[in-house]
Amino acid sequence: METIDPQSLDKTIHSPVRLAIMAALVASEEIEFRLLKDSFSLTDGNLSSHLLKLEESGYIKVKKTFKGKRPLTILSATKRGRRAFEDYVDKIERIIGRASSS
Repeated sequence: METIDPQSLDKTIHSPVRLAIMAALVASEEIEFRLLKDSFSLTDGNLSSHLLKLEESGYIKVKKTFKGKRPLTILSATKRGRRAFEDYVDKIERIIGRASSS
């Protein structure tokens, strides 16, 4: 049986909210801040704090621009973020696979 150390799971992605954010960003080219906020029923501050952790890890890119006269924040996963997410999902699938093969 393959050994998988649960401590090796990426703690940045392991948070339920950050996992959901990364899943959405990996599935899309770009997503607007407001759409993520509404999709996951988060406050501006809560989403911002999670995005900051992901950005500091180099997992996402935050682009601030304007749509007309309104500020617009556009988010995207970086290559590093996509690799980290794929690695995380692979480890979780291997851990869950043990239960289904028992």
